[in-house]
Amino acid sequence: MLPNDPISRVLYIDLTKKTSQVVDRSDLFEAYIGGAGVAAQLLLEECPPGIDAFDPRNPIILAVGPLVGNLPLASKTVAMFKSPHTGNLGESHAGGRSAVAIRMAGYGAIVIKGASETPLWVSIDGDEVHLRDATTLWGLSNTVTGRVVRENEGGAGLRTILRIGRAGEQMLPYANVMCETYRHFGRIGLGAVFGSKKLKALVVSGKRSLPVADRRAYRQLYDEIYQQATTSKLMKKYHDLGTASNILPLNAIGGLPTRNLQAGRIVNAERISGEAFAEGYLGRRLACTHCPVGCIHIAALREPYENEPYFMRTRMVAYDYEPIFALGSMLGINEPRNLLRLLDRIDDFGLDCMSAGVVLAWATEAVEKGLIPADELDGVSLRWGGYQGYLAAAERLLSQPTPFYQALARGVDYASSVYGGREFALAYGGNEIPGYHTGPAAHLGFLLGARHSHLDNAGYSVDQKEMLKETVPPERLINMLLEEEGARQILSSLVVCFFARNLYDTNMILRSLEQVGMPMTAERLAEIGRDIWRAKYQFKLREGFDLLAQTVPQRIYETDSALGPIDETYMQQAIAYAANLIGELAPAS
Repeated sequence: MLPNDPISRVLYIDLTKKTSQVVDRSDLFEAYIGGAGVAAQLLLEECPPGIDAFDPRNPIILAVGPLVGNLPLASKTVAMFKSPHTGNLGESHAGGRSAVAIRMAGYGAIVIKGASETPLWVSIDGDEVHLRDATTLWGLSNTVTGRVVRENEGGAGLRTILRIGRAGEQMLPYANVMCETYRHFGRIGLGAVFGSKKLKALVVSGKRSLPVADRRAYRQLYDEIYQQATTSKLMKKYHDLGTASNILPLNAIGGLPTRNLQAGRIVNAERISGEAFAEGYLGRRLACTHCPVGCIHIAALREPYENEPYFMRTRMVAYDYEPIFALGSMLGINEPRNLLRLLDRIDDFGLDCMSAGVVLAWATEAVEKGLIPADELDGVSLRWGGYQGYLAAAERLLSQPTPFYQALARGVDYASSVYGGREFALAYGGNEIPGYHTGPAAHLGFLLGARHSHLDNAGYSVDQKEMLKETVPPERLINMLLEEEGARQILSSLVVCFFARNLYDTNMILRSLEQVGMPMTAERLAEIGRDIWRAKYQFKLREGFDLLAQTVPQRIYETDSALGPIDETYMQQAIAYAANLIGELAPAS
């Protein structure tokens, strides 16, 4: 690392003791780069084995990498914690201004421990840490909380505001954390951990310069990356339509989960396609700090005020592929306005939209099959495409007026264990599925991934690029998935956006690391990736994760994927092989 680079400084905050201290952790950053690598080690250090996710000792770890603030597209923050939704590794990534703000404040990581007795927000401005009373903010939505904090903190630019809504306050296990207004730490419950600590918001700001090894070489490298990001085809898809461009291709091949995966295609998919949103609703594009691409697409939803038909209000709603899948095709909704209304409500509550959509889809099918007593629906009509019913059900996930909604609020794994319907409860390792039914690699990827995410190893991409050419033996497929997951640990440690994975190839990564004072070989880089993956699985196994004990939803065998029927025997062989590898590579410590 270069002299005067603050990347190795870790800020520890104890909400119980109301104290903070800074510790130099050069040992971790030199060995694991930053981001996910450092966060995984800090999680192993700080989280006692076997504790409940809502125990005050469960840490919230936010980590960035050495390229953040120096090079384009290094714009993500990694959060790690013990997940209240899965009971093991919690990992979430967010963009916006969070990564650059943490870097400019002078830290490579922030560790938040303990819990407050009363609601508060934490304000970090460089070396100053303030704990502010948030009692009056408790119970407010994400939107209102953000506005109040902005008015009190002032400033903009390099300041980030992370906050939770009502779902986080009530510790719903798939509550998220909003970052700025349109980005999130989504999936597996970081918002609930915030809520358990009475932490309503976290504000980070700072201003400093960062050193580089060779100013001229750095400038050339920066310009090269910038030009590739803005002029080549590598990033054009994300700028033009964003990930919503995936809707029509996946629907065409039968890989778009629809009506709780009773089908792989939705009728009139063109209505909720990226093209349709761009033509009819796109209000603006935004970019994360230090990213020239602008992949964040914001829809302008104009609605009349009640009893004022000629006066309109405009709500700005961020959309991309995953929310369109979860709250659109998964629920049988193919009308864009209704989808945006539902997404806006879910977002303001502070719920992860992917889990919420899969939960509501399971509930709809469970109602169809007569598994839910009528009186427990609390007057709500759940039917495919009926967005008003879904709006009402989303509200009841928070108010929980009946045992049915209390169960739904804990996810499909739990709800199906109470009411039945486990065969169509679409979750892996406790985490509701992402939006890909492309073939066996996708589903194995969800199951094996350290955080049960499609972004862990991109199995959906393997299905489309590799397996369309030939039938891949299950052992080879598992090796491909694990190799990709190891490689992605480097990107999530730098922390580089996965959308730029083709731009930041091994050569580009090595050149970049040299400029920030971390020179290394390609072999060492690959070794670090494997070490980080191993550390994550050490935590999972320590917390009781057993691959062979995980269930695969029977629904995936009943509905043809993009590659046709998924063979259950093939899946079982692949899982058995993977379990042996995991046992060898990541033994419990």
